[in-house]
Amino acid sequence: MEANAAAEKISETQEKQVSQAFQVHVDRNVFLKALSHSQGVVEKRSTVPILSHVLLETTGEGITLTATDLEVAIVETVAAQVEKPGRLTVSAHMLFDVVRKLRDGAEISLSFDEAQNRLNVESGRSHFALPCLSPDEFPAINSGNQPYRFILPAKDLLELFDRVRFAMSTEETRYYLNGIYLHAFQSKELRAVATDGHRLAKMSLPLPQGAEAIPGVIISRKTINEVLKIVSEEVLDVEVYLSNTQVSFKFSDTYFTSRLIDGTFPDYEKVIPAHNDKVMTVDMEAFAETVDRVATISSEKNRGIRLSLKTNKLVLTATSNESGHAVEELEVDYNASGIEIGFNSRYLLDIAQQIGNESASFSFADSTSPTIIRSRNDQEALYVLMPMRV
Repeated sequence: MEANAAAEKISETQEKQVSQAFQVHVDRNVFLKALSHSQGVVEKRSTVPILSHVLLETTGEGITLTATDLEVAIVETVAAQVEKPGRLTVSAHMLFDVVRKLRDGAEISLSFDEAQNRLNVESGRSHFALPCLSPDEFPAINSGNQPYRFILPAKDLLELFDRVRFAMSTEETRYYLNGIYLHAFQSKELRAVATDGHRLAKMSLPLPQGAEAIPGVIISRKTINEVLKIVSEEVLDVEVYLSNTQVSFKFSDTYFTSRLIDGTFPDYEKVIPAHNDKVMTVDMEAFAETVDRVATISSEKNRGIRLSLKTNKLVLTATSNESGHAVEELEVDYNASGIEIGFNSRYLLDIAQQIGNESASFSFADSTSPTIIRSRNDQEALYVLMPMRV
């Protein structure tokens, strides 16, 4: 289904004045999965009460759940036995908590008590009555015109975002770094880039058909995190729709749409060094274990750790006035001149987690310049790390 057509269908459904009877039966596990997606979108403490609710609507296929915080929105349909059609809204977090605590694999009966304005949730001997708000107050979901469309296998979309999201900034004053920059590079690659100013992560895939002319866009951190929850459960292709202000993802039974961050992403190519000629090759799993041990001593404030390199030998040290001193040697492949350089150990471990148990290369210039880190077996991902004084 086209993104615009999907949005129009959603808006039309919301405008229908159907009976408030609402009586359905649904599998607890199926319903819980959809509710987990919805409650991840709504804000727990919204100043607008309706925005903390999920809209439940009966359809020919079952129940459609819709949730939004006005920046992002999710619409998901789950199979259910519909006895009486209707639409209502209920607290997303409360309904999620109730369903989560019901027996695994149980059948749930949902019915609307019009006299009490309550949603009755029944399963076995459990009965809950949850307050509702008028579904007419729920905002319409409309993604607008999104002229760009391309398709990615779910596993590729997962890898594209998951490999770089750790580098997204959490500093609200630099809002344009609070997400992933997605763009077409030289008509050959689909690139995802994230940076917080201290580290940078870049991941590339072959450019899919339809993505040749997409604008460079910044997808928010919340959108990335919620989309990754859904795509990790998918095995089919994902349709991606884009405009200059909006991005949408169409999964098998789920439609997710979000506003983009309105800002200019920095020219990240200028940050990636071109002449780092001192190269260390190391088993990343052994390196991560060593960093983790030595960093036990480092200060909680800066987590600093020093790397001292000589021919085929790496010495890692950490010193703290409160905790003492730690040192450990590690065999590496290195034949350039000696170098000493400091890093935030947590940043090193974040990158090591992405590379896993493969061999990795560290390319240095000197003790004050950015270092390039990448897997020897995966040249599509690249990480840049700024050094620090230790």
